[in-house]
Amino acid sequence: MHRSMDEPTGGAGLPAARSHPTARPGPPPLAGAGEELPDPAVLGALLHRHGWQRRGGAPGRYGRWTPPGSAGTTSLLVPESAAFPDSGELIEEALLALGRSPDPSARDILVSLTVPSDEIRWWREVPESAAGAAGASGWTEAEELRSAARQVLMAGALAARGRAGYHGARHRRKARAALDDALIGPGAGGRSLTAYVPVDSGRAVAVRLCHALHATREAVDYQRATGGMEAFDSAVAAGVGRELTEALIALVRGSEGAGIDLRWAPAAGAPDGCPARPAPVEFSPGDLPALRAAGARYLRDEPAVQVRLTGAVVRLRRSGPRGAGIVRLRVLDGAEVAHVRVELDEEAYRIAGHAHLVGLPLRVEGRLENRGGFRRLTGASQVAPVQVDEAERDRLMKALQENVDYFEEACAGEEA
Repeated sequence: MHRSMDEPTGGAGLPAARSHPTARPGPPPLAGAGEELPDPAVLGALLHRHGWQRRGGAPGRYGRWTPPGSAGTTSLLVPESAAFPDSGELIEEALLALGRSPDPSARDILVSLTVPSDEIRWWREVPESAAGAAGASGWTEAEELRSAARQVLMAGALAARGRAGYHGARHRRKARAALDDALIGPGAGGRSLTAYVPVDSGRAVAVRLCHALHATREAVDYQRATGGMEAFDSAVAAGVGRELTEALIALVRGSEGAGIDLRWAPAAGAPDGCPARPAPVEFSPGDLPALRAAGARYLRDEPAVQVRLTGAVVRLRRSGPRGAGIVRLRVLDGAEVAHVRVELDEEAYRIAGHAHLVGLPLRVEGRLENRGGFRRLTGASQVAPVQVDEAERDRLMKALQENVDYFEEACAGEEA
């Protein structure tokens, strides 16, 4: 059986996020001829965010900035605004110096300047080993952090698509698409990770994640103080759900504590309804029981959904030549999932087999159950083939010819 790219195969959850580009010596892309130079105020805000120190400069005209921990031997001269005649030249020189700087934060600043992005940073506190003292991290530790960060981002993208205590397989294609342009880069020592979510394509994800993380923190505090789970129920409206609680469990598990810090892109400013500087959100191992209980509650309480969907038959199976059988549909319309599994009676199964053989989609009504992640349709009725235009029919027939095993299985199921 062919596995859909939209079905989860483990804890990673976000294959779309790309690794952070490495800074190279030489002029950065922003300094190229004909390119619009960044706003000096934005560059100054990013330098301050990443720990650079302002060490003098002519008041009201420019500031001299040095990297974190620097004794002042390396510096950038950044104008206060673009109004001065030499502002462009100073910005170009600063970008050139950043491109050549060995400081890790220089690369992060250039990325943020190239694509205005909201920054989301994760960190974990783990016992320091000898390798950690030397600035390295274990393979397992780094992979756990990266996997948890990807799960948190996916949870935010799913919540941006719609509020639900448990999404399962729903909305995943569009959630991944919202993160196609996200970049992920490791921090120093491998114990932190930063995602750069472009404002143009991912601001809604960052906003929803900001609300959801703080609502989760408040719900956990309420549960630990009172023993009640009511706060988790109301937190669904802020974007909290099983996917986020599972992601936070993965982030905290095996650590002494973990946190997430979100910073808005200086070029875009803070979105409406959000603080200009959201407070970091931290979780500890003591929060795990509340998070686990909330995840189980969300999974149990999310209701089934009545749907009327259209899908292409990609697999048919039954134990004998007659009787009921199982059909797998690739969903084309009517439900935010990639595939569903439907049990059909003998007559409906025969209709599905014929539709499969002639390359027509099938329309069916039923209840999309949360068991198995909303991939199962129960109580199927109104099963009928759907007429499509010639171009769509040719595409479906081509897909059928490329999957001969399904064709043979369908024929075997219809033998007398």
